[in-house]
This record gives sequence, structure tokens and C-alpha cells, in this order.
Amino acid sequence: MKAYVLHGIGDLRCEDCPMPELRPGWALIKVSAAGICSSDIPRIFEKGTYHFPTIPGHEFCGVVERTANPEDSGWIGRRVGVFPLIPCMACPSCARGEYETCSNYDYVGSRRDGGFAEYAAAPVWNLIRLPDEISDVQGALLEPAAVALHAVRRADIRPHSSVCVVGTGGIGLLAGQWAGRCGADRVVIKGRSCEKEALARRCGLDYTGVTPEERFDRVIEAVGSSAALEESLTLAAPGGRVVLMGNPDGSKTLAQNVYWQILRKQLTLSGTWNSSYGGADSDWEASVRAIAQGALGVEKIVTHIVDKADLPRALHMMRSRTGPFCKIVVKF
Repeated sequence: MKAYVLHGIGDLRCEDCPMPELRPGWALIKVSAAGICSSDIPRIFEKGTYHFPTIPGHEFCGVVERTANPEDSGWIGRRVGVFPLIPCMACPSCARGEYETCSNYDYVGSRRDGGFAEYAAAPVWNLIRLPDEISDVQGALLEPAAVALHAVRRADIRPHSSVCVVGTGGIGLLAGQWAGRCGADRVVIKGRSCEKEALARRCGLDYTGVTPEERFDRVIEAVGSSAALEESLTLAAPGGRVVLMGNPDGSKTLAQNVYWQILRKQLTLSGTWNSSYGGADSDWEASVRAIAQGALGVEKIVTHIVDKADLPRALHMMRSRTGPFCKIVVKF
């Protein structure tokens, strides 16, 4: 099969690879589409994966072609999304069904080979069926949709509350959509890009700007920078909650007057990581339902759909920011 293999930092090659080996309880998936996550950029160009060589890519969907166990053969031919976190099933978090906080997890696309390939392997337990109403492009965005919902649920949005999402990336825009679905009366996307303003409006979100005095019941930080963290704390109303979702771009320090805001406004800071999985009300099942019903417009954050041969060009565009983009999906 053809796959994009990371041999070292910045050394991504398209090459022939052996087909993935199937462990007991695993399935072989013919990849249909894969999303490029912003975290793939430092993973490929700056920090590397946990070992080399590795096939990156953790946002993908496809069709089950083969299963290791005969009892799982009912999956063959089915279109599926893939929950990329493989829990250890032995730690206290796993015992509670909180797999996203597993102490010893594996991860498709960083700790093991992922979806930037013609075929990928994953445990059958990690597969979620995609109804016909969900396209391949939408299926590839199931993971960021679930991550965004997890953050919004951590925000504990109450009816008639106001929400500000700081950041205009794909997950931030999806979080804005989810916040409206969860009962917020006012949802504002805070960003600085004219191109992203058009995209936010395409998603049905307010990008009109925030007055210096305006404060919000809930703030979701979706950038990961110190400036965005400080801005989020400032934007929060007294007694508000700030959810930190953006992957940190480095060490964080707070100015004393900003730290005082946490104390004097009695803010609640909440972290969010990945997404819940398993059970009818998990972030993944809820995302499948919302996308299939047309209630969550994941396709609205897509700015580029490219062929697999153009994956390196798309990665370099994201890294160098040579053109406007939000979410790039690769068709395999």
C-alpha cells in the first residue's frame, strides 16, 4: 500500500509499505478521507512522533475490509469513523469509563501508525458506524467534532448564557456551533482574521466583535497561546467558567493583574482533553447523530479538499501559512 511515512522530524515520504498487521480484535480499514489536524504540523515538522518510522493521521474514516476475528466479520463492508485513542482498560480512569484520561493509552497516528495511508488498522472497539447521511468528508471530521463537544460540555453551558470562543480554528468554530445547540443565547467567535470572519458567518456564528466592557458567562480558549489565555480570563464574567482547550504553544506565565482576575472574579478554570467514547451519550455518538441530522455543519469549516498526492503541499501551506485555510481534508 501507499502511505506517508515520517522517518524523522521533517522527513515525510510517500512510499510503499506492508499492509498493517491485525492483532486479535482489530480491523483493517480502507481509508476514504483524512483530516489534517493543526497538531499534525508540530508533530511532523518540529517535535516528531513517539518513534520512527510512523504514519501520522488521527482524523479519518473508511470502510472495513477485513477483521482479525471471525465474530467481528459483521463490520466488513461498513463505513466507519475511528476513535484514535486506544485505552489500556486497566487504569482507574478506564474502570470509570473515562477513557480520555487513561493513564497508559496508545494513539493512532502518533504512537502507532495512522490514517495518512491507503489502509489503517484499529481495534474493532474503536470503530463507530457512519450512517449513509454522513459523507466521507464529514466522517473524517468526526474526531474534531467530538473534541469540540467535549470542551463545550466541560463548559457546563446553561440556558440563556453567553459564550465566547477565543480562536478561529476548526475546533473553535465547531465549539461555537455546539455552544448554540447546548442552549447559549449569545455565541461570539473572537478572532483577528477577515478570512475567518467569513468562515464564522458561514457556520452561522457571530463575529461582530466584542466591546471592551463585554463579559461572558463561559469562555472557551481555543488557541493555546499566553495572549489567548489572558484574553480569555479578561473576557470571563464574575463567577464565569473558562475552558482551556488549545494545545499550549510553550510555557505559560500570567501577569499579576491577570492572575488577580481569577481570584477576584472567582473564575472556574477547566481543562479539556480529547473526547468521551462509549455509550449512547458519548461525544462520538452525539456527534454522529448531529452530523447525520444536519444539526452540526462540520463541512462548513472545510476550506480545502485535496487528493492524497497533494498532502505534502497542504501540510507545507499550513506550516508556512502561505494562504488562508481552516480545515483541510485529504481524499484517499
